[in-house]
Amino acid sequence: MQRRRGQSTVEFALIYGGVLMPLTFMIVFTAQLLWVWHSVVEFTRDGAQYAATHCWQAGGENVRNYMRTHVPRMIDMDQFQSGSAEIVVEYFARDPETGALTEFSCEGGECSTLCIPDVVTVRVRNYEFRRFAGFLGLPPIPLPDFRMTLPMESAGCSVVGEEVVCMP
Repeated sequence: MQRRRGQSTVEFALIYGGVLMPLTFMIVFTAQLLWVWHSVVEFTRDGAQYAATHCWQAGGENVRNYMRTHVPRMIDMDQFQSGSAEIVVEYFARDPETGALTEFSCEGGECSTLCIPDVVTVRVRNYEFRRFAGFLGLPPIPLPDFRMTLPMESAGCSVVGEEVVCMP
């Protein structure tokens, strides 16, 4: 009877290197990607809620500044702070005759009760998931645009006594 010494060790090394380790990396990679996906969805939703409750500014710079300073703790958060992941803020007015949304503009100035759009849309686009893919030497994974549309709420204006006060 021959003894087979080391055969099980070689089999384990082959299974571990060919199946278990890649499967572990795949699970970690997928978990990180889903975590980032969820974080960006919440980030976009938070920006839209901020825009719906704060003053309208033609370029939406107040919303972008808020979002850049309130990026959730996550992988690649520097893409949102530096601007490589683009934040787009669009305000719309509803056409009373057709009900269609048209781009909002106002002659009465920004941040007043005369300039309140009907709907705001906040989008995050051009975001690429780089963290784990870069570690393995893979190209970054571009994620689709994230978009949230909400009706305007207070638009930053509130009644104080008999006076209407609007705060950016």
